[in-house]
Amino acid sequence: MSVLALPALADGCPEVPDISEAMAPLYDSLLTAPDEGTARLIVNRMWALWDDAPDEPSQMMLDEGMRARASYDFLRALDRFDALVGYCPHYAEGYNQRAFVNFIRQDYALALPDLERALELRPRHVGALSGYALTLLALGREAEGQAALRAALAVNPWLAERALLKPVPGEEL
Repeated sequence: MSVLALPALADGCPEVPDISEAMAPLYDSLLTAPDEGTARLIVNRMWALWDDAPDEPSQMMLDEGMRARASYDFLRALDRFDALVGYCPHYAEGYNQRAFVNFIRQDYALALPDLERALELRPRHVGALSGYALTLLALGREAEGQAALRAALAVNPWLAERALLKPVPGEEL
């Protein structure tokens, strides 16, 4: 895994490491995974890379936010993810995790822009892709949600959300 040799950003957060080399074989493996269990193990390896924040302060904010979310302290989680996004605006996982908390809170309108930003930064982020599809569907934007779900399944055909896919006329699922 190579780290881009750029100076720290003006906000104090160092440049986000380039994980594309480490991710490429994982994405390829997802497409050939023989079953859901194997795909889940591959995605777990992806999460280990996505959840590796650029520096110690950002890692602490991410970890604190995830612990707060896990204990249903959504206000604390949002506070930590707000701080993370403010400190590291180029780190996709801050946006993705904040979107996840808002999705759990059923505040889909707040989740959507964070998912869009996460996907700008990491276009094949499986969690953000599936979250984006689910958020659009929850907002009643069926056609967009189905298109987003298809995009997510093109990256990981084993997503549990595949059960929500509706066939296009003339298409078999």
